[in-house]
Amino acid sequence: MSTKITITAIINAGVKKAWDYYTNPAHITKWNFADPSWQCPSASNDMRVGGKYSARMEAKDGSFGFDFEAIYDEVVEEKTFTYTMPDGRQVTVVFDGNSSQTDVTVTFDAEEQNSLEMQQGGWQAILNNFKKYTETN
Repeated sequence: MSTKITITAIINAGVKKAWDYYTNPAHITKWNFADPSWQCPSASNDMRVGGKYSARMEAKDGSFGFDFEAIYDEVVEEKTFTYTMPDGRQVTVVFDGNSSQTDVTVTFDAEEQNSLEMQQGGWQAILNNFKKYTETN
């Protein structure tokens, strides 16, 4: 049984926009990184049960990069989705909002290579990037 970590952000945008910006690859590439020295040059998203999510994350200087991939287990449009990563860890994302504000909550199974604080901080930084991008675009 793995440890679960939860992060959250209040997005000053309606649930329809928040969902679109979170799930549309054209937007994902603009916010899906924890630090300005990183980037997400490509993403694809087949948002259906059994569909695959993939995002390339890499340092802008080319020194390191990896592909983040997952398969969807559940998708409820503009409400929630759950996916499983190749190592078996699960992530659930919940959108609770209205026409002007959306609470986005991400709960994920921690991995064992990095400290819980580091994982929480990294995922929260990505969610904060999403918040900033969504609110300013």
